[in-house]
Amino acid sequence: MRIFFITSILLLMCSCAMTSPRPEKINGVSFVASREPINDTHIYPVNHINANWAAIMPFGFIRELTHPEIVFNTNRQWFGETRIGAKQYIESLRKHHIKIMLKPQIWVWRGEFTGGIKMASEADWKQLEDSYSKYILEYANLAQEVHAEIFCIGTELESFIDHRPEYWKQLIVEIRKIYKGKLTYAANWNEYDRTPFWGDLDYIGIDAYFPVSDEKTPTLEACKNGWKVYKPVIKVFSESHKKPILFTEFGYRSVDYSGNEPWRSDRTMTVVNLEAQSNTTKALFEEFWNEDWFAGGFLWKWFHNYTDAGGENDSQFTPQNKPAETIIKSFYSKY
Repeated sequence: MRIFFITSILLLMCSCAMTSPRPEKINGVSFVASREPINDTHIYPVNHINANWAAIMPFGFIRELTHPEIVFNTNRQWFGETRIGAKQYIESLRKHHIKIMLKPQIWVWRGEFTGGIKMASEADWKQLEDSYSKYILEYANLAQEVHAEIFCIGTELESFIDHRPEYWKQLIVEIRKIYKGKLTYAANWNEYDRTPFWGDLDYIGIDAYFPVSDEKTPTLEACKNGWKVYKPVIKVFSESHKKPILFTEFGYRSVDYSGNEPWRSDRTMTVVNLEAQSNTTKALFEEFWNEDWFAGGFLWKWFHNYTDAGGENDSQFTPQNKPAETIIKSFYSKY
């Protein structure tokens, strides 16, 4: 009996030693700013899906694509879009062991694509650069103050970067004088391969709205096949730059053809398709979350008022109160 007991203990110890630890991933949500402060009840659902990170997004506003002035941190904005609101969100989430990516974003009036921001003159470019620097350095200061683990220096600003690459290289230098954590940039899915400053950052950030299927209700298999076009290229890109890939945004709407143009947010797509959202979401997790060159990502998007968010009649991005939420919870529990 004694020999049997000792043998059993040794076998148990060997089995524990051979068990691989769960890989660490950034299991994030893009936490949408609201009119009001948040409290514990708004954070419990984040914990419930096993998320361990949140992207906090204070907004700056531009009147039109050719306008050089960014308006930010004003009393006309929603609470969560301002510096004081972002800080309150971060401090509240930290109490629940949620790590932070601070991700200031620009909104162009009428929702025009930020990648099209382009000035008509050198004087306007200079004014835009001055305005953007004030905006982004304000939040670099906040990121340092709250010890945010990651700071995102911009989101989907491809034309601005294409035309003014030297400005961006110098901006990163200025940010690093203030903020001592990790840096990324949220490049659009068709922009990341020409972004010129990945060597100066810590993560290659991609907003992962790659088209993976043109089916009305894309199957899991079809979506996984769709990723075969992009995944090897992303892997090689990561290896060549010696930087991990971070999906600064990822997600799908619960609509027909959700994998065809995943970036579309217009209201003309209204036919709810929960299965399409589930299959596209599961395929992305299965393709990426176990890759060692992949750091993780931030689900687009998550609202603070969980009870009222999403649901079976909602056609937008949030997975809240939809079948896709269960898939996310399951995958986030593994890593």
